[in-house]
Amino acid sequence: MQLVLLPSCMDMNMEFDNNPRGNFEAIWSIIDKNYCFFEYKEIDWSSVYDEYESRITSEMSNESLFKLMGEMLAELKDGHVNLTASHDITRYWEWQENYPSNFDSEVQQNYLQKDYGITSGMRYKILEDNVGYIYYGSFSNDVSESGLDQILNRMAICKGLIIDVRNNGGGSLSNVEKIASRFFNERTHVGYISHKIGPGHNDFSELYPKYTESSNRVRYQKPVIILTNRGCYSATNEFVSIMRHANNVTTIGDKTGGGSGLPFSSELPNGWSIRFSASPMFNTKKEHIEFGVEPDIYVNMSQVDLEENRDTIIEKARELLSN
Repeated sequence: MQLVLLPSCMDMNMEFDNNPRGNFEAIWSIIDKNYCFFEYKEIDWSSVYDEYESRITSEMSNESLFKLMGEMLAELKDGHVNLTASHDITRYWEWQENYPSNFDSEVQQNYLQKDYGITSGMRYKILEDNVGYIYYGSFSNDVSESGLDQILNRMAICKGLIIDVRNNGGGSLSNVEKIASRFFNERTHVGYISHKIGPGHNDFSELYPKYTESSNRVRYQKPVIILTNRGCYSATNEFVSIMRHANNVTTIGDKTGGGSGLPFSSELPNGWSIRFSASPMFNTKKEHIEFGVEPDIYVNMSQVDLEENRDTIIEKARELLSN
């Protein structure tokens, strides 16, 4: 999920030297004028500047400068913030680390076996209790309308449908819309978005409502359960937030990983690229979902089930659909 930075979002008159201090000043200033979660996360960006600026030296290597900038960007606690150079990319993964994984691909294979279908980046199968199961591992995988027709027509005989998006780190919002539209029978208000309109930390536009359209193709009408874990990030976080507004959907598993800031990109004097969250998205209650979306029902994988090649969360979904 990435867009090019709009000129109106930045002070295009900013000029910085191509040396360690100039590049440091550039990255700090770009974030200062354009990042969207300073107030929500209670980040004192000026104090961050004081801490890291004192470590800049004129003779420091590119590797040392890159590492220092990465440490500074980690203060934002945002998986959408990345500095990209020819030799590396900084990343922040604590939104997922230190939490239960609540997903095991080897155990999942026990359900899919070898006779599952594949289309539009999705693996799908009708389980032996007549429950449909779909696993979608990345919203970067292109989704075709005909592929969705094929899957949902196949699942029409099922008592209900499981959509598993655990460990889906995000991708394209257009794929979110394509899939979500198959579960709404009318245009539905699903949240809000705001845009940065000035250099101040609180210079935002009004909240604009977001809607999910109803597809004019095959739509699924039976109960649907979405499986989530901390590995659900960015576009997947948005998908889960949207799907909670479909009348026939229940979400179970763990809280999603978050990542609700629409990312934009800019460039430093030395050619390194900086990506950051610039437009915050909200749920229908106008609440931030940057730190994740709560499931309707919390379910964690049990060690006993794992040892028996059972997925606790899939089994709970099957139980709910059977009842």
